[in-house]
Amino acid sequence: MNLLSDRILNMSTSATLAMAAKARELRGEGKDIIGLSLGEPDFNTPDFIKDAAIQAINDNYNSYTPVDGYAELKEAIITKFKRDNNLTYTLPQIVVSTGAKQCLANIASVMLNSGDEVILPCPYWVSYSDIVKLNEGVPVEVKTSIDTDFKMTAEQLEAAITPKTKMIWFSSPCNPSGSVYSKEELRALADVLVKYPNIYVVSDEIYEHINYGSGHASIAEFEDMYDRTITVNGVSKAFAMTGWRIGFIGAPEKIARACNKMQGQITSGANCIAQQAVITALNASPDNVKYMIDEFKVRRDLVLNLLKDVEGFKSNTPEGAFYVFPDISYYFGKTLRGKTIKNATDFSLYLLEEALVATVTGDAFGNPNCIRISYAASQEQIIEAIKRIKEAVS
Repeated sequence: MNLLSDRILNMSTSATLAMAAKARELRGEGKDIIGLSLGEPDFNTPDFIKDAAIQAINDNYNSYTPVDGYAELKEAIITKFKRDNNLTYTLPQIVVSTGAKQCLANIASVMLNSGDEVILPCPYWVSYSDIVKLNEGVPVEVKTSIDTDFKMTAEQLEAAITPKTKMIWFSSPCNPSGSVYSKEELRALADVLVKYPNIYVVSDEIYEHINYGSGHASIAEFEDMYDRTITVNGVSKAFAMTGWRIGFIGAPEKIARACNKMQGQITSGANCIAQQAVITALNASPDNVKYMIDEFKVRRDLVLNLLKDVEGFKSNTPEGAFYVFPDISYYFGKTLRGKTIKNATDFSLYLLEEALVATVTGDAFGNPNCIRISYAASQEQIIEAIKRIKEAVS
């Protein structure tokens, strides 16, 4: 009999966290590693948000919070959804969790039964597949490519639907590709889904504000999709608050109540100080964090320009988030400095060991031809990293 459960033995380790750990290990050995693997802004949390947290400490916020979040925070989330997304929710439709990742885990736990299929347009965020499998669901990968900007078409969605399809999960802007679905593209997907009223949508919008001009659209804006969409968001990316661990959903009331029930048995309510700070963050205008978005756009253009000079890297132009997802399949079967590159995982490890640059294999995101490069790093680090990559592959 195994000491550990089949559940944990069958689960993959998060590739992004594994690469970050490997990079830390090499740094500990004195190696000068440039980390372009983690999805974490390199900015500090804005001072006005930190001030709100300090005020909350001084006001003695130190008790257990309501499982689904402070009412004042839920009101701020409702205001944010209306202001930024044209979505109208009520208090019972909002659940605050310890990061958007817990939101996703809650949703899978309360909605999936054994054998239920979940459509995942590839590439998808690294944890979607394992969260689905952990809850006995079956991930159904829909392959996309750089030629379609890594976006799933309505025809592909229709072809993937079976009698067992329960949900579709996607992010826009997308981690890892940076792709943004336009309102017209979302409408085309919705036109397919209206024919299948029992399929629900998880729309992960954690990167909504990191958008370079195409504008953000939410699939729940469509009247015929509102009652079938769970909108997931949080403050980690746009407000540089990754470690504060606050995510939230707007959902049909029955689903929100179920998530609340599940969370009540797993973690209970999210951190009291962080929640108070997030009230201030969400009530402020998104223009307060525009300086970060402007800098990310400069870095995106810098990365794309530098990668043009690297042989074998094929990139599109991502419209959001802070990643590029180049196709590096040119190197498969080639030998670099005595190492044969069979796949993206080999290539990513090669860059770590030979160029001392940490990236993440596309295998982890359901796309084995690509690697993810995060440009949540300084311009100096980006220039040096791409220079090292160019040298390592030339």
